[in-house]
Amino acid sequence: MTHRSTRRTVILATGASALLAGCSQYGSGGGSSSASPDTSGGGELATTSDIPVGGGTVFADRKIVVTQPAKGDFKAFSAVCTHLGCIVNKVADGTIDCPCHGSKFAIEDGAVKAGPAPRPLPAEKITVQGNSIRLA
Repeated sequence: MTHRSTRRTVILATGASALLAGCSQYGSGGGSSSASPDTSGGGELATTSDIPVGGGTVFADRKIVVTQPAKGDFKAFSAVCTHLGCIVNKVADGTIDCPCHGSKFAIEDGAVKAGPAPRPLPAEKITVQGNSIRLA
């Protein structure tokens, strides 16, 4: 039995391919990183001087954002937005920002400051030893 492609079949297949390609963009790119892609626990993520006071740094390749809300107070959160799974791409003006739909999260606790994200960014475990920030 042979299958004859119709215009509808071609359009549906093309649309599905485009949709999948667009969705794959959510988990990629954006942000700065000075660390190697070692994702094992205990691997060095950054140095304390990499994280600005009152700001933070996104490590997109590791899907982690590290913030320093006050001098010497380091926090880490998942960099995956709780709205549709985009990777946040910057920390500015006291918020962790998602480029896809404008969600913003507090650098202190990952709380939603502006939607459409429905939940805070989950906290990640880090340790600070000397000037080294490591995944716990």
